[in-house]
Amino acid sequence: MRAERSSWMEFLFTAALILAAFSPLAVSCATTVLRLERTPVPLNSSAGVEKISAQDRARHARLFSGVANFSVYGSADSELYGIYYTKVKLGSPPQEFSLQIDTGSDLLWVSAKTCGNCPRSSSFRIELRFYDAAASSTAKVVPCSNKACPTRCTENGECSYKINYEDHSETDGYYVVDRIYLDSIQPDSTIATSSAPIVFGASTYQSGELGDSALAVDGMFGLGHGPLSPISQLSSEGVIPRVFSHCLKGEGLGGGTFVLGEISEPGMVYTPLVPAQPHYNLDLQSIAVNGELLPVDSSVFTTSTGRGTFIDSGTTLAYLVEEAYEPFISAVTAVVSPSATPILSEGQQCYSVTSSVSQVFPAVSFNFANSASLLLKPADYLHQSVMDVGGIWCVGFLKKPGVTILGDLVLKDKIVVYDLVHQQIGWTYYDCLKAVNVSVPKQRSSSASSSDMLLTSLPLAIIILSLQIFSVIVDQVNVN
Repeated sequence: MRAERSSWMEFLFTAALILAAFSPLAVSCATTVLRLERTPVPLNSSAGVEKISAQDRARHARLFSGVANFSVYGSADSELYGIYYTKVKLGSPPQEFSLQIDTGSDLLWVSAKTCGNCPRSSSFRIELRFYDAAASSTAKVVPCSNKACPTRCTENGECSYKINYEDHSETDGYYVVDRIYLDSIQPDSTIATSSAPIVFGASTYQSGELGDSALAVDGMFGLGHGPLSPISQLSSEGVIPRVFSHCLKGEGLGGGTFVLGEISEPGMVYTPLVPAQPHYNLDLQSIAVNGELLPVDSSVFTTSTGRGTFIDSGTTLAYLVEEAYEPFISAVTAVVSPSATPILSEGQQCYSVTSSVSQVFPAVSFNFANSASLLLKPADYLHQSVMDVGGIWCVGFLKKPGVTILGDLVLKDKIVVYDLVHQQIGWTYYDCLKAVNVSVPKQRSSSASSSDMLLTSLPLAIIILSLQIFSVIVDQVNVN
């Protein structure tokens, strides 16, 4: 179920609120680097593959409603999976909130002090906090009298929002304009804190899985590309470039880097985003196993109503459209059959293997538009089964009607760049514990807009947000 507002109204609303509430920003366009950590739980814990896939299913019900979460980073070790949140400071004086993040969502919202039914405890072992606009000297609660406000209002005359999800979760609340804080590294290596205004939601009501204490964080931090996304708001004000990147560590306890800017690395390949989509949809054209194309019509990957292929770092596993799933499994089985015995575990195709999986299992290639191939090693599509501590490995792709989703299992150990200036996504393999090179995206097209040209002309400062990403799995159906 989609949110009750249009993209055009969102754009006008966001711009008007920022301009009306604050003077022009004193922060230059910057690249923001986030260091990430993770608190993992093994797949062979009580969570299990079925619990994890249930978590993803609940998440996808929300994604397909047109309103999504954002998750970006963490670790995607073949035995370690989780959901992700980060620490964000809002208000004056600043208060730190733990917000769930995801590449699919737009609105940043936090639980308000006046929320009567919001969770008061969390299985994530974090202290839940509640935003109090009255306690922030820079907060501007948006009134219904504001010309930019949609028609929905609270009983107190506040401009309000209501988001319904297909999994029957809901959040209601009101819009606020307040400061978000950035720690910037100066040329002399000193750190200076700056802040910028941002429109976000203060949630006064939550239901469904959003209201479950076992799943609770302080709110959501969206990094989609809609008008209300923090990425869209901050880039339109020249605070950050309109590009972000992540590198997910896939072994041990994970960690890595998330960048509000472009990670520059030789060997990057890019493919265009499918235009006018709510998610980061790509034009997947074929899949090859061990160099052989699957006998699948490319139309099954094409974006249309209820169908398509997209990248989502908030999804734990990975999902293949059902028309491609059986051919994929058959192709992998044919290659490994001399050295591995096929078995089933929790409905997944698994194999009993006595030697190294890297020696037994084939390479897989997802081939996108512009001849951009995403090459997957066995560790990028396999995970160890909960049935055994070793020797049984399962395909991490699950079957899904209409949709192919490339989640953390596939995205780990790679730099992934979301370049919204040029409407493309790029990737390359990388050791995500290493430092990364970041830059403002350069013009690659003579047809770039004047706003894009302004972006590249702004002075570059490196801004590091002191945010940490944690991932946790709980022993029940979860929402990312």
